[in-house]
Amino acid sequence: MTVSRALAQLAAEGLVVTRPGAGAFRAAPRAEAPRPVDTSWQEIALSAEPAGDQVPRSVDATGVLATLAPAAPGVIEFDGGYLHTDLQPERALAAALARAGRRPGAWSRPPVGGVPELRAWFAREIAGAGGPLGANDVLITGGGQSALTAALRALAAPGAPVLVESPTYPGVLAVARASGLRPVPVPIDADGVRTDLLAEAFRASGARLFVCQPLFQNPTGAVLAAERRREVLRVVRAAGAFVIEDDFARLLGHADGPALPPTLMAEDRDGSVVHVRSLTKASSPNLRVGALAARGPVLDRLRAIQVVDSFFVSRPLQEAALELVGSPAWPRHLRLIAGELAARRDALTAALHRQLPAFTAHRPPGHDPVPGGPYVPPGGFHLWLRLPEGVDEAALTGAALRAGVAVAAGRPYFAAEPPGACLRLSFAGASGTGEIAEGVRRLRTACTELGVAVD
Repeated sequence: MTVSRALAQLAAEGLVVTRPGAGAFRAAPRAEAPRPVDTSWQEIALSAEPAGDQVPRSVDATGVLATLAPAAPGVIEFDGGYLHTDLQPERALAAALARAGRRPGAWSRPPVGGVPELRAWFAREIAGAGGPLGANDVLITGGGQSALTAALRALAAPGAPVLVESPTYPGVLAVARASGLRPVPVPIDADGVRTDLLAEAFRASGARLFVCQPLFQNPTGAVLAAERRREVLRVVRAAGAFVIEDDFARLLGHADGPALPPTLMAEDRDGSVVHVRSLTKASSPNLRVGALAARGPVLDRLRAIQVVDSFFVSRPLQEAALELVGSPAWPRHLRLIAGELAARRDALTAALHRQLPAFTAHRPPGHDPVPGGPYVPPGGFHLWLRLPEGVDEAALTGAALRAGVAVAAGRPYFAAEPPGACLRLSFAGASGTGEIAEGVRRLRTACTELGVAVD
């Protein structure tokens, strides 16, 4: 097996050729290396915008890449967006994939909208059994990011404004700008989006779309309060607009958290909500299976966008997802991560209180203070910290990386100028509470290097 793998690698590098029934042979000498190509002309081609184009369609994926780039050996990851491998249900996933491959028709072409049984499962999860959503109102997508991309492209024309929470998930900003849309920030506080400012933003901008994360918002962890949930639906309906409900963290509630509120989709009576859901965050970054739910003519447009972009999601992957969520291992896994995320959250807040009290004393405006610490969300996988006045967050993230811990700077989470320097610290990507404590110690070392006061 080792020899076979080595030969395959050599063949991929063009050093050997394999001939079935004959063996492996040294490849012919390589031709002269290709000469460098002058690509300087591309700077003009990529930056030139057609007349009348008001929004440059450049692609800035900095904030997204920060959560996807693998850490160097020995670096503690506080900047990731997925569960540590120790928390991923690898055995259950492997078993589900094996069973899925043996299902009748598993390798045939799936329906464009997705496997009916998986669509029905998502419909129940999103709106509840007997809720206002059926299997035909759901489209299976290649993960949450794919669903967000399709929804933004379907619901807003290039050059149009789109309202976003401030701060918000950088992936939303990247998709909007790449699609030629203009993100308009709407501030949030501990109870979620400021609905008074949301109504004003609709009036001032003329937007017809709002992107919202009502549950464990990324990056603040805020949960949209009950009275604001109703107000969001009222404001959106009054504006004749849509709201994209990005429900990315519903499966990441903590063991000590309260009962989760229903989705906005479950309370929507006008077809204003387009719901995005994914299995990826609670399982593995490789289980890229998500769902888009909507009602009315907008669903046809969403389906058309998805077909043009990707035809359909791999059927074996859909069948594997169906096997996973239908197995006894799935609820056991959700209980496991609920307990582990709560423990790691507590370890991070305790370590910050001990090592970096000056950071925890600066909370985002409007967040209810926890004695001696930042706002502590009852779900999700991150804490949002406001840095002391005068701290350069870019310099601090660089110093932290030199000290052996990767943290996420706050700037990419804002559509406009941020109110101050911030950091997002993820506690899901660390291997345990011990590594979390060591990561905070390294962050203190970085502060000492820069002369930042931490006490």
